[in-house]
Amino acid sequence: MGESSSVGLHRDLKQRHIRLIGLGTCIGVGLFLGSSSAIKLAGPAVMLAYLIAGIAIYFVMRALGEMCVHNPVAGSFSRYAHDYLGPMAGFITGWNYWFLWIITCLAEITAVAIYMGLWFPTVSPWIWAMASLMSMIAINLLSVKVFGEFEFWFSLIKVVTIIVLIVAGLGMIVWGIGNGGEAIGISNLWTHGGFMPNGVVGVLLAFQMVMFAYGGIEIIGLTAGEAKDPEKTIPQAINSVPWRILLFYVGAIFVILSIYPWTAAGSGSPFVSTFESLGIKSAAGIINFVVITAALSSCNGGIYSTGRMLMNLTEQKQAPAFFGKTTVQGVPRRALIMTLAILAVGVVLNYLAPAKVFIWLTAVAATGNITTWIIILVAQLKFRRTLSPAQLQGNTFKMPWWPMSNYVTIAFMIFVLGVMCYVEDTRLGVIAGAGWLAYLAAVYWTTYRKKAADSVRIAG
Repeated sequence: MGESSSVGLHRDLKQRHIRLIGLGTCIGVGLFLGSSSAIKLAGPAVMLAYLIAGIAIYFVMRALGEMCVHNPVAGSFSRYAHDYLGPMAGFITGWNYWFLWIITCLAEITAVAIYMGLWFPTVSPWIWAMASLMSMIAINLLSVKVFGEFEFWFSLIKVVTIIVLIVAGLGMIVWGIGNGGEAIGISNLWTHGGFMPNGVVGVLLAFQMVMFAYGGIEIIGLTAGEAKDPEKTIPQAINSVPWRILLFYVGAIFVILSIYPWTAAGSGSPFVSTFESLGIKSAAGIINFVVITAALSSCNGGIYSTGRMLMNLTEQKQAPAFFGKTTVQGVPRRALIMTLAILAVGVVLNYLAPAKVFIWLTAVAATGNITTWIIILVAQLKFRRTLSPAQLQGNTFKMPWWPMSNYVTIAFMIFVLGVMCYVEDTRLGVIAGAGWLAYLAAVYWTTYRKKAADSVRIAG
């Protein structure tokens, strides 16, 4: 499997791949595992947090989608930041997103280790972390078509599981199926301290975990460079975001909290607890398998993202050219191996502090997610203003209520960062994220600024 700088990426991702990839990457451990932490903070009102944050994410995706349809490239928002906000913005965005997915993948393989421990308690967590990491890297090294197929089936398992949970749960809530014919109803939503037992503060505190849960949905933009007919597939995938949010997040949490009192939320997955409440004791192992699949799916998409982003940075001359070459199958193998080497740090973390790793990583990842989303919104503001009247008229996938929707969504993102700074458990994540951005700015200023100026001078 030779490598070439001229082969480039292949447009082998079909419409069904794009739809399930976008869905799969945002349905990971943030929903299956992290929702337990969010429920403990906000009670049933956590549904409001998922809904409000989901609306904000929809506007982010519409902003990204408008730029992707106009210029479908694999670098996506890093390229757009570079083109519309300047080389420094592109550099910081690209490397920040690469780092974000490194952190997220560490959280995902940590989750795999936690859940495999339920079946094999005597096996060290780091072994499962290493095994899952090597498996996902192997899939990504084959071809983008193989990656797309694996992600399609990974995501389908999660989607089917959530649909089964919702349908079975509604049967128990409305008709008492599995409960001797006695309908459970939805009184659990307000009989344990009220719908908002911890007040507005509880909802605000839950935003960090909720934002982490939505992280990864922007991968739809990164697939634009390898999608068949991106002008059609990208808008279709993005427009499906609202019903995804309502069904897979708000709908699932509604069913769970109607059947299972929020006060009983433990450290494990509420999905396992809910199926046990439905009387399907043997299903706990199946749900455990699904949660592991969800984590592997998100990690799989994350590794894909890091490889493409690092390759894009080489095209912008903001990373060593060594990482820009692809195999004859169109795979950026060198970039993926670089990702593997960094992710090995996660295995060490699992060995040193397995109980604390997940909390640390989600706080840092949420900060990186929010930063990326803010940059997407700002870049789209500038992008729209660069269009000529004719281009604007031909724009078929416009950001709704532009520019006010951009400003309001940006304000919301900054507000969530402020809440995270206020909370002691997540403050360190924001500080670490800010420190990383400052470091990237310093690296650009000292190393790549002159190269960018030389490129502009040569082009002129």
